[in-house]
Order: sequence, then structure tokens, then C-alpha cells
Amino acid sequence: MEKKVGIIGAGISGLLACKYTLSKGYTPVVFESQGGAGGVWINTFQTTKLQTPKSYFQFSDFPWRSSVKEDTPDHSQVLDYVQSYARHFNLVRHIKFNSRVMGIEFEGAADEELQAWELWGGNGEPFGPEGKWRITVENTQTLSTKVCACWDKVHRCPKPPSYAFMSHFVHKLFF
Repeated sequence: MEKKVGIIGAGISGLLACKYTLSKGYTPVVFESQGGAGGVWINTFQTTKLQTPKSYFQFSDFPWRSSVKEDTPDHSQVLDYVQSYARHFNLVRHIKFNSRVMGIEFEGAADEELQAWELWGGNGEPFGPEGKWRITVENTQTLSTKVCACWDKVHRCPKPPSYAFMSHFVHKLFF
């Protein structure tokens, strides 16, 4: 059975999560609300520069281009670097662009089981075998909404997500 993992956002963290899940044999689906990868660097002011030396802002397996001589690259150089990383490792094929996450919910578990997850101690079985996560996604170009099942089980999860956090997270998407 294919093991899918849903990832929200194609910024730096989302791209790293995508690459890592691929290396572990999962099939990632990255939902990005914008039309391209890059996270906050897509919408920053053109005059924005990296605030730390580029050596601190570098993927361990992907060096900056030699043409970037500045220690604090500008907006376009950083965006190009992040997007080049996505292309270099063929991560773009896993990204659903213009796909805004509208909601996340777990289906298939009784309320009592959900409450027990908050107390889970790390025994290797965080979720029951019957449930699955559903992510509701809105296509920002067509404004259509669909529900997409992203994964059915999380393996070796150190602690399952807090549902209070999840509702807070989804709420934060809109404000």
C-alpha cells in the first residue's frame, strides 16, 4: 500500500520535509497556496536581503551557486536558491500549487481513542489502523474545493498532533 504524507507549504521546511519523506519511502503531497515554491521569499519586498550570512542559510546537500558572491544575498537570489533546490531534487513534481489548505481532520477513530492519543507514550503505534487523515484543499485558481486523503497512518511519530493545536493551526490560516 502506498504511504502518503501531506505537507503544508513549499517553503524551506516543506521542501526539506518532502525530500526527507521521499528518502524514507513515503509519497509526499505538498500543498502550496502560492503559484511557486519559496515560502516567505515569494512575497517579500524586492529590497529584502538575507539577514544572516549565506553559509548559515544553506542546505547541507546543496551549496549556493558560485555566482552569488554577496554574503547576504538579495530577495531574487534567495528565491532562486530555494527554487533551484526544489528543481535539483525533483521535488516540484510532488507539489500541488495554488492549493490552500482549508481544514485537517482525522476520520475513523472514536472520541475516546482521540483523547487517549493525548496521553500516548511513544510505543510505536500512535494511531489505530482504521482511520485516515483528510485535508480539505481549495484550488486558488479555480476556487474549487476538494477533500484529499493524504495519509492513513503515521509511523514512528514521537507524539501525535494535539487536536487543540490542529484547530488553532487551521484557524490561523485565515487570520
